[in-house]
Amino acid sequence: MTKSALQIARASYPPKVPAALKGKVKAMEGKRTQSVANRISIRKSFPNTYGMPVVTFEKSKERKQRPAIHTGVILSGGQAPGGHNVIAGIFDGLKAINKDSCLYGFILGPGGLINHEYMELTGDIIKEYRNTGGFDMIGSGRTKLECREQFDKGLEILKKLNIGALVIIGGDDSNTNACVLAEYYKSIGAGVQVIGCPKTIDGDLKNEQIETSFGFDTACKVYSEVIGNIQRDCNSARKYWHFIKLMGRSASHIALECALQTHPNVCIISEEVEGKNLSLDDIVNQIATVVAKRAEEGNNFGTVLIPEGLIEFIPAIKRLIAELNEFLAANKAEFKMIRKSEQRAYIIKKLTKDNSELYASLPEGVARQLALDRDPHGNVQVSLIETEKLLAEMVGNRLAEWEAEEKYKGKFSSQVHFFGYEGRCAAPSNYDANYCYSLGYTAACLIHSGKTGYMASVRNTTAPADQWIAGGIPITMMMNMERRDGRKKPVIRKALVQLNGAPFKSFAANRDHWALTTDYVYPGPIQYFGPSEVCDEPTKTLLLEQGK
Repeated sequence: MTKSALQIARASYPPKVPAALKGKVKAMEGKRTQSVANRISIRKSFPNTYGMPVVTFEKSKERKQRPAIHTGVILSGGQAPGGHNVIAGIFDGLKAINKDSCLYGFILGPGGLINHEYMELTGDIIKEYRNTGGFDMIGSGRTKLECREQFDKGLEILKKLNIGALVIIGGDDSNTNACVLAEYYKSIGAGVQVIGCPKTIDGDLKNEQIETSFGFDTACKVYSEVIGNIQRDCNSARKYWHFIKLMGRSASHIALECALQTHPNVCIISEEVEGKNLSLDDIVNQIATVVAKRAEEGNNFGTVLIPEGLIEFIPAIKRLIAELNEFLAANKAEFKMIRKSEQRAYIIKKLTKDNSELYASLPEGVARQLALDRDPHGNVQVSLIETEKLLAEMVGNRLAEWEAEEKYKGKFSSQVHFFGYEGRCAAPSNYDANYCYSLGYTAACLIHSGKTGYMASVRNTTAPADQWIAGGIPITMMMNMERRDGRKKPVIRKALVQLNGAPFKSFAANRDHWALTTDYVYPGPIQYFGPSEVCDEPTKTLLLEQGK
């Protein structure tokens, strides 16, 4: 494998870790915990792993040699910068506790566990991937671990390899599956611990104990660099409005963070759209009004940031999707028998009046994505809905109407972009390199402390790394009951943008100024070497949330 100059330089970067993880550690337990909601149902679903205490690691003077524990690791779901450092942290943590411990990587995600496809991860392999982006060390996949047949099939290979612990690195769905797996293995006395690590660039897997999911910092810096580049071009040519869609299907954390970093003219926050009960027409008018006001000042250019999942947060469309979910879950067999060309008409006839009219009014492509093409979890594949094109076109049409009514004088020409995959496999920032390594090392400590059904947690990350607090949080603590595929299931509750939170309030206080002025910020590429304030700064979101 040919390496770039940056890869060679980054390979020697030693990730910073909490002081408590340097040397022997001991687990300090807090009070018993409760789930965030639906406590009776969650306790019933997880009788063996519910209510466990939060764990914090402290330095220990213990000299006794701990036994070796062979461990498996799975990368689950979409990629996020820093995954390789999590694995490196697990490896180093296991070896530091007992050099005879082995680490096995299951190939291409949870499917590798079920299909018994794996590789032993040696020091030479780990060395090649330290501080690198991507998940290509062992690959990732989206197979869901949710039934006993899969659990039992996985247990066969775990027993064969004498694996006593399994680390699942993933987002909220993957960690929900980790919790289910931990409960099952404990209920049958399998002797296999299961630990989760919080991964998703979307930033929606967090709470008081999980300050951020790994990869969010890097992805936002990558997107903000490109947004800044576009804004520089925008301010140079002064003739285009750029509509930029950003990843984040269930929450607008990425759009909000990128807005705080780059100061666009417009940024739509899905949670605000839902909170204010805005329609698609309201959003179009909001953008068109900014375009018109800037045109009055002779500025026929600007940038608009759009969260990937916006369409699901528009209340009327959300109600439509909810009915579609219920209908399609209940009528799968019948629906499959209908010709593709007739499916839309079939759906229109079956929906309630308001939803039927709304569905019929949508462009063919959007209607198809809402109803027909679903991901493995049964969700609408919102990344395939070209919301940026839809809004650019609708804003153009609205301005044409206003021009005919002599309410608008200006020139409107749009360009559209979608930034998604560009940020998922970037080389991790210093923050993510440190954070991910610490998460992996913490997971190894949780394993040697005998924990199962826990998620690795590293807190206080706006402080210098030696002041970070490492520990674990019971996954059940993050769970509630939600409707999936037509029935209630226990799942980790997603963290949405809080409209009363410091990050949104900061954005709201500045957006009117950013709308009419050209106050663009050009962050530039991720910096790895240089002054700490340039290289090691966490996201604006995290700094604002912690009042810094």
